[in-house]
Amino acid sequence: MIDSIWTRTARLPRFKRLEGDLKTDVLVIGGGITGLLCAWMLKQAGADCALVEAGRICGGTTGGTTGKITAQHGLIYRRLLREFGPEAARLYRQAQEAALERYRALCRETGCDFEERDSFVYSLTNHQALEEELEALSRIGAPAVLIREPPLPFPVAGAVQFPWQAQFHPLKFLAAIAKDLPVYEYTRVLAWQPGSVRTERGTIRAEKMIAATHFPFVSNHGAYFLKLYQSRSCVVALENAPDVGGMYVGAEKTGLSLRSAEGLLLLGGGGHRTGKKGGGWQELEDAARRYYPKARTVCRWAAQDCMSLDGMPYVGRYGGNTPGLYAASGFNKWGMTGAMAAAALLTDLVLGRESLYDGLFDPGRTVLRPQLAVNLLESAVNLLTPTAPRCPHMGCALKYNRQEHSWDIESAQQRINIADIMQRQILTAIQNGDKLSHLAKRAFDLIETGHERHTVAMAHTGG
Repeated sequence: MIDSIWTRTARLPRFKRLEGDLKTDVLVIGGGITGLLCAWMLKQAGADCALVEAGRICGGTTGGTTGKITAQHGLIYRRLLREFGPEAARLYRQAQEAALERYRALCRETGCDFEERDSFVYSLTNHQALEEELEALSRIGAPAVLIREPPLPFPVAGAVQFPWQAQFHPLKFLAAIAKDLPVYEYTRVLAWQPGSVRTERGTIRAEKMIAATHFPFVSNHGAYFLKLYQSRSCVVALENAPDVGGMYVGAEKTGLSLRSAEGLLLLGGGGHRTGKKGGGWQELEDAARRYYPKARTVCRWAAQDCMSLDGMPYVGRYGGNTPGLYAASGFNKWGMTGAMAAAALLTDLVLGRESLYDGLFDPGRTVLRPQLAVNLLESAVNLLTPTAPRCPHMGCALKYNRQEHSWDIESAQQRINIADIMQRQILTAIQNGDKLSHLAKRAFDLIETGHERHTVAMAHTGG
């Protein structure tokens, strides 16, 4: 991820590394928005808890979001009706709206640029899809309207409008709620077993644990490498562009995302499956020149999202043989309300409280979809591909991404960021008293040849 406007304009608190052993009732692993919200809710409930993060909090996908807080997740409700039925679709929306209300309450005291905005999903050509979504929303009692001509700089078939949604500065919000939490940064979890995890410097014992690590990190349980795949998307921040008034996202895969923030227009898109070719920033720069010829790009970044196979996130008990371990992943690019809803559910589960949503997001549900076969095939191909750089998580083949200086994996796994690798190498060198002059050459070798396979370690962060 290249610095976003959020990372440039927020001051996140810093936390010490955990030195030695620790015992706590609940351990949260991962310091992105999901993990921080879990820790905050647990602390508010009076639970003894701690959070560990492999790097800096909010150092991953959380820092690359567009910061939209909405229950409108694309044209999702017609799909949920088809896949799960009206009751599940209704509960899904209810969980997202409850998340929005929690943000409204919390943001009054955090100074995080919270603004009420309407949300729109537009389609370039498919008016029927919009009509079907409106009908699905009507069936579950959701207030929405169809707009024929939304104020966009290009022609569309229409847009479905959700009133009274919101946008905010995600890192200002998280900086406020994280400052008094029991957090340990630069504390990497290396291995899990029931009741404890091993870190680089000791053992943490906890009866309950929450894996809020973007991609669930215990690879031999839960089959998440089959149930998830990764999607990469980009954002450019434009000055001298108009305030679009609301929050917009295209229904098509090539659609654009638009919202205003910090006096800039955030233009998102260029999405593609990680490891595959996509439009990237060039697609967004072309769109900016076409629709906003007087605008100038002042900042750009990218983020990666875990995608579930059926449109529903995976939140709940990690797997069948993982007592006391819980997971949250697969928010399908809608991690703001998704994280808040997940944190509320996981807090209830961990504390033994009843929840309306227990089972709705169950990671153990059946997900027999065509994408499952694709994920299985690509995982097998990547395991068997004879290349030098390998993913240390499951041994998959890596491809170098020159735009973002990362090693990407085409299967349902992760990506490895060179900056993260070098940061860890520098920290290790400092601890060992080594001279740092050789690191520049090692970075060059890593970029050009990938021969640092033995120093690459998967960053189990929740950012």
